[in-house]
Amino acid sequence: MRKKWIIMLLASASMFACQQEGEDLDLDNDFTEVISLPDEPYNYSNIDLPAHFVTNEVGAIDNTPIDNVVTDAGATLGRVLFYDKALSANNTVSCASCHVQSSGFSDNRTLSLGFEGGETGRNSMGLANARFYDNGHFFWDERASSLEEQVLMPIQDEVEMGLTLDELVSKIQGQRFYEPLFLEAFGSELVTTDRIANALAQFVRSMVSYQSQFDEGLVAVNGNEEIDFPNFTELENLGKDLFFSGRTQCSACHETVTFSGDEARNNGLDATNIDLGLGAVTGIVRDNGKFKVNSLRNIALTAPYMHDGRFETLEEVIGFYDRGIQDNTNLDQRLRVNNGNVRRMNLNPQERAALVAFLRTLTDVEFITDVKFSDPFNEE
Repeated sequence: MRKKWIIMLLASASMFACQQEGEDLDLDNDFTEVISLPDEPYNYSNIDLPAHFVTNEVGAIDNTPIDNVVTDAGATLGRVLFYDKALSANNTVSCASCHVQSSGFSDNRTLSLGFEGGETGRNSMGLANARFYDNGHFFWDERASSLEEQVLMPIQDEVEMGLTLDELVSKIQGQRFYEPLFLEAFGSELVTTDRIANALAQFVRSMVSYQSQFDEGLVAVNGNEEIDFPNFTELENLGKDLFFSGRTQCSACHETVTFSGDEARNNGLDATNIDLGLGAVTGIVRDNGKFKVNSLRNIALTAPYMHDGRFETLEEVIGFYDRGIQDNTNLDQRLRVNNGNVRRMNLNPQERAALVAFLRTLTDVEFITDVKFSDPFNEE
């Protein structure tokens, strides 16, 4: 079946059309002038993960539902949808417009720009290792109860992409090259919002980052993070030790080798909540100021930082956690000491630099350059 889908595309090429930048392509154009896909789908479903990723600890936080496991065909369809500007009202932006591969699938703007140039409400977070999050909720305020629910919400947002779900289905149906992709992924050419959501979610869950300098070092010491990594500098090893220490509590919130969280937390950005975060969703006062704890994978690429992009550099972030945490009523207890006071790390300049150096070892160059996650459209 895999070999057939590309043949089907080629056989029907003269029929295919794709809207880009608000213009219709000539129906006589070959589809390969519009989109490039390999003869055999890329491997999304059976990744050769290192041993430290194949553990019960990591498996326990995988939010992949049993009815939407990642398949090569499903993630391929998801990749095309992710980069297709036809998913916006005026064909100007795609999911990838706010989640750029070279930036760890985040946006280097404080607030992203929607299809008509309006700004989004919060900073765009990176997508690496999104599948590894205990409660499976998404967005900074965790208003989406699953990734399948999340991927459709920006499309419908009046600032971000501006489509209704009916309009979305109609536009996808109007691009004939999707027919064999849906057929291969789901067994028929039928386009539905559930299938669009499932394919997009499969593509995002396939974005596993596991080939960083940190991963290489962990393999070299047989998974023992407590000893010096041979591929780390002295400063990077110092930063590693600090990160996993009780003094900083960094690893208490960014858990496992995925460096992700377990639930929304209040990290004391403000003494009085400016943005209610999760509290605005649940209506529960103790949730005010709580935000999703995202993975730190590729964190050096995803500036600016926090839900509102208030910090431009990692140095500023470390400075905040060192001495700037505010005594918010809902402050996470991990950021308090035994007497109830706000935790202060009291880091010296070398230690602050060491933590930044360690965070940079989480950058995965293979991930941000892997063609299977890249834009398949051949735009001029």
